[in-house]
Amino acid sequence: MLEPMLFLLTLLAIAFLAKNQSLIIAVLVLLVMKIAGVEAKTFSLLQGKGINWGVTVITIAVLAPIASGDIGFKDLGGAFKSPYAWIALISGMAVALLAKGGVTLLAEDPHITTALVLGTILAVSLFKGVAVGPLIGAGIAFAAMKIFELFK
Repeated sequence: MLEPMLFLLTLLAIAFLAKNQSLIIAVLVLLVMKIAGVEAKTFSLLQGKGINWGVTVITIAVLAPIASGDIGFKDLGGAFKSPYAWIALISGMAVALLAKGGVTLLAEDPHITTALVLGTILAVSLFKGVAVGPLIGAGIAFAAMKIFELFK
């Protein structure tokens, strides 16, 4: 029980130093669950379903401008007239495909999350990066691992 608490507190300290609000909230929620003694019931559920729930929330956020009327069919049609829009379209497809590999990697090798979170924290704190979460990082790692396996 002591090691997980120390690990979470270390991550919390790093999150505060990096000013990573998402990580701060995540660690605090997990600490509260652990202190409340509900981890046996909830941690396995979160580990198994949490990524899918998170993807669903992100998808809702991305689709919200369509639901609000800020983006409509006119905007969609206009988007295909710009070369930058085509680049964005292809980039969006590439990111979605990378994230698919990330879901696979995290499901098969959950301990990799630690390295991904550490990498995110380092990029945010040292290089003023933006924390987009471990899923796309896992996707990039998955693709890099597959390429590495080809040349091994």
